[in-house]
Amino acid sequence: MITIWNENRHEQKNPIVSEIYPDGIHGAIASLLSNNGFKTQTATLDEPDHGLTDEVLNNTEVLIWWGHLAHHEVNDKIVQKVQQRVLDGMGLIILHSGHFSKIFKTLMGTSCDLKWREADDKERLWVVAPNHPIVDGIGEFIELEKEEMYGEHFDIPAPDELIFTSWFEGGEVFRSGCTFARGNGKIFYFRPGHETYPTYHNSEIQRVIVNAVKWASPVNRKRPVYGNAKPLETISKK
Repeated sequence: MITIWNENRHEQKNPIVSEIYPDGIHGAIASLLSNNGFKTQTATLDEPDHGLTDEVLNNTEVLIWWGHLAHHEVNDKIVQKVQQRVLDGMGLIILHSGHFSKIFKTLMGTSCDLKWREADDKERLWVVAPNHPIVDGIGEFIELEKEEMYGEHFDIPAPDELIFTSWFEGGEVFRSGCTFARGNGKIFYFRPGHETYPTYHNSEIQRVIVNAVKWASPVNRKRPVYGNAKPLETISKK
């Protein structure tokens, strides 16, 4: 099961956003993944437990997260549960302004802050790991006519893999596609997706999300055993 989480606040407040995403950003991504053969469900901030009950989380193989206005409203206990599920092997895909979510900052251990600007910048996402499965079917770059600018320095740990580097019309660059391993789980941060642009209707952005879900899916392996351990061999007494 793929769970798409969205705070779902812009869609309620901004008619531009509701026109672009009449079923919400979560609905658009769920439809995309359903059309590609995935079993999906959605969850939003204002549902009980933010829609992330124990049953939902325990049945989620990959969690996709979009948030912006209300990071502070996410309950810390839910963040702890999501973190544990990632450590246990659940995949996590953080989209756009989710960089400032509690769960991403918790897993990164840094501020995750950056520069930003809303000025209809053209964005060119250059593929810098052309052999990676997340960019299967993608050419040398993805070009978006208008997007919000994110600029370096992006205060995250050095990624395990850098998949995309963005250039913006105003001159900035940004690490826009980053992978991380935490415990048994795989994490992908993917930058594009400002709510007032139709980014998630772009076929190449959609292709990356589909690829990322496949990549982040859990490996069938139990977590290592930690703590005090009995010896595997007999220890001679001297």
